[in-house]
Amino acid sequence: MDEPSRIDRLEMRLTEQEATIEDLNRTVTAQWQLIDRLTRQVDGLREQVEEAAVRAAPRGAEPPPPHY
Repeated sequence: MDEPSRIDRLEMRLTEQEATIEDLNRTVTAQWQLIDRLTRQVDGLREQVEEAAVRAAPRGAEPPPPHY
C-alpha cells in the first residue's frame, strides 16, 4: 500500500489535534465548574466562621476568675 501523502498526513494530524483540543476544552470547563463550586463553598464557610465568632465574642468585660 502506498504511504500517505503529505496532505493526508496533515489532515490526520489536524483531526488528532482537534480531538485533543476538544478533550482539553472539556477538562478546563469541568475544572472551572469545580473551582466555582469550591469558591462558593469557601465563601459560605467563611461566613459561618465569622457568624460563629460574632456569637462567641465576649459581651463585655468578664470579671477575673476567683483565684486572682
